[in-house]
Amino acid sequence: MTKIDFSMLRADEAESIAEMSRMATEILREHYDPIVGKEQNAYMLDKFQSVKAIGEQLGNGYRYYFVRCDGRNVGFMAFYPRQKAMYLSKLYLYKDERGKGFSRQMIAFVAEEAHRENLCAVELNVNKHNPSISVYESLGFKHLRAEKIDIGHGYFMDDFVMRLEI
Repeated sequence: MTKIDFSMLRADEAESIAEMSRMATEILREHYDPIVGKEQNAYMLDKFQSVKAIGEQLGNGYRYYFVRCDGRNVGFMAFYPRQKAMYLSKLYLYKDERGKGFSRQMIAFVAEEAHRENLCAVELNVNKHNPSISVYESLGFKHLRAEKIDIGHGYFMDDFVMRLEI
């Protein structure tokens, strides 16, 4: 398995925040346009992955990381402590980087961070129609519940909440 490394994004790194936003736009357009449609995805990208949104999230305790392999960005992730779990808000890889075992290493990193903070689990939301559900299941995540979240402009996130006990 090819080893990856993680580079933390800092709130004072404007160029890196812009790069993160560009990556998010490219990866999420490819992955989510077919799932939620181009219009909803564009709205969600602006609301959650714009330069402004990422900057605000960093100011509110989110930890963003570039995921790198051999010095190049292959994806990114973001998480933060919430209640007694580490909430995994984002875990994305470029299409060509999927299926290489990177997700397992990314989840292990998040679980380590959770353990360091005496948290007992990693939790995430995943769209009910996202093929990545099977990846999360293979990594040990269990379904907790379904939830539908109003994100504005008539759009909803129709998700499963999943949890990995650590």
